Amino acid sequence: MEAGGAYGGGKAGAAFDPITFVQRPQVILRALSWLFAIIVFGCISSQGWRIENGQNYCLYNGDAFACKYGTTIGVIGFLAAMVFLVGEFMFERMSSVKSRKHFVLGDLAFSAFWAFMFFITFCYLWNQWSKAAPPPAGYGVNNVQAAIAFSFFSIITWGGSAYFAYKRYTLGAEAAFAPSFESDPAANAYSSYPVGNEPDTYNQAPFSGQQQRKY
Repeated sequence: MEAGGAYGGGKAGAAFDPITFVQRPQVILRALSWLFAIIVFGCISSQGWRIENGQNYCLYNGDAFACKYGTTIGVIGFLAAMVFLVGEFMFERMSSVKSRKHFVLGDLAFSAFWAFMFFITFCYLWNQWSKAAPPPAGYGVNNVQAAIAFSFFSIITWGGSAYFAYKRYTLGAEAAFAPSFESDPAANAYSSYPVGNEPDTYNQAPFSGQQQRKY
């Protein structure tokens, strides 16, 4: 995790380093999530269907909802990954600690939820494909299997993004509740007695100003 700024980010206004940016784990995971999402919905859209008796037939055991569900999850994951990539780019430019906190919490909630959605996608597609009859001439086999495989990989990338978002949040929470030991300006108000400038009112004997009585 990067140090120096709120919630694990660099200080706002710091110079942008593209090499450091692309090497950040959050950015790498987002890019992989974006790529895997393209593969999932692209494979299902291109060869997840075939024409049978003049109608579209889903290769996942004829379950049209399986094809539609996998495509929908892939498309939303693709768009969300793009949004979070832009958010990562803008994260260093967020001068407000509250804005960074909202981004991190949104990242944590959505990434964890979408990892779960891809888990459902993987289980659903794999279950339907295991029951499906082999398509004629092996049409679309590689594509439907690739969609299943990259649904599983997407669980890892979105889950990893959620993990790093959680680390960011805990880092920011620890910084927010860290005790402050700054010196109190009033702490030294009574640290010493005044010297030099105060008049000495006790430098004479108490009866030195009176005349002695004569007997």
